[in-house]
Amino acid sequence: MTLERFAALQWFAIAVVFAWLIYLLAPILTPFVAAAILAYVCAPLVNRLCRWQWPRTLAVLAVMVVLFSLLMLLVLLLLPMLQHEIQAFMARLPQLIDAVQLRLVPYVQQHFGISLQWDSEAVQDLLLSHWQNAGGMAGKVLPWLGGSSAALLGMLVNLVLMPVVLFYLLRDWPTLLQRIEEIVPRQWHAKVMQIVGEVDSVLAEFLRGQISVMLLMSSFYVCGLWFAGLQFALPIGVVAGMLVFIPYIGMITGLTLATLAAFTQFTSFGSVLLVWAVFFAGQLLEGMAVTPWLVGERIGLHPLAVIFALLAFGQLFGFFGVLLALPLSAMLLVGLRHAQEWYLSSRLYQE
Repeated sequence: MTLERFAALQWFAIAVVFAWLIYLLAPILTPFVAAAILAYVCAPLVNRLCRWQWPRTLAVLAVMVVLFSLLMLLVLLLLPMLQHEIQAFMARLPQLIDAVQLRLVPYVQQHFGISLQWDSEAVQDLLLSHWQNAGGMAGKVLPWLGGSSAALLGMLVNLVLMPVVLFYLLRDWPTLLQRIEEIVPRQWHAKVMQIVGEVDSVLAEFLRGQISVMLLMSSFYVCGLWFAGLQFALPIGVVAGMLVFIPYIGMITGLTLATLAAFTQFTSFGSVLLVWAVFFAGQLLEGMAVTPWLVGERIGLHPLAVIFALLAFGQLFGFFGVLLALPLSAMLLVGLRHAQEWYLSSRLYQE
């Protein structure tokens, strides 16, 4: 065995052990991975402030304050709106129940031959009692919390730990990159740095494309809900559009808020269906056209490859797989390009 092959086997063994450790430590890596993603996004802004003669620690604190202020603003925007819509929905609940009794039940019986036993007063009392009786709700929720106290504690620890990890990553970002660069074998240094530079460029294009998707989908949802006549079209559309970077969360959040607003505003069920149609069309547009066009083309992925990546990584790794599907696919694409160059110049291909 040549010395070169022995070194390659050594690095392969190191990679296998590293992947095995990541697999074992996966349950505790969530705050570190989330903080690393945020650090990668925020590092250019911190570096720019440092070029303006800001101390790095002060620049990191300023960026983190802005970041978490935006998150808090989003929460403060959502919670009062949600509370208002739920209260208005509960106030209109008797009318909605009567509408079901007078319209839906006869329609189902006439067209499908299904006889529904519907007691409006019983349904109304059941819903109102479960909504107003906080003790009853707590009695149902607290046993679940007691049974999953370890999971709840872990979630709280992650929420506290993530800002701490983010602070140290941003503060020491240049030092960490330098140390990682120093451990790369010198004979591979030039090639590795070339690949890292290409990956960085692809991820930057991904972020720009994702921001474009968020702005475009926000405009679509605002215009669509305004056309449907919804009073809260602007805040709900903006929230649904800004959250599209988290797969399904933006659509589910926007659809829930819009449905509550529609039931409290409209008397016709057709208007509610129009609101639902806006989100159905938005989901199709975002998944089949906007993301493949604005994100896939920027990072060099074919639209079909984008759709396949979302489905494949979601199947393999669940929610976080869908969240990281496109950036991971972009990184894999860079590696495949260099692997193709090596293969075309190898003896295996040429001979």
